[in-house]
Amino acid sequence: MAQVREQVIELIKSLPEDATLEDIHYHLYVREKVEHGLKAIDEGRFVSQEEAEKRVEGWLKSSGQIRR
Repeated sequence: MAQVREQVIELIKSLPEDATLEDIHYHLYVREKVEHGLKAIDEGRFVSQEEAEKRVEGWLKSSGQIRR
């Protein structure tokens, strides 16, 4: 846990002096999501760009946003 604490401290130090609490929350949120995504990739939990495009197209068709 000490490593996480140090990483957070370094992140905060890297922000501008006038950073708000909202700015800090945002940067922590983004960092968490990126780390989560990288872990998912390492574990093989991802789809190809082609598959993602097929899924989105299917969602758009089913919602009526793309005419068949």
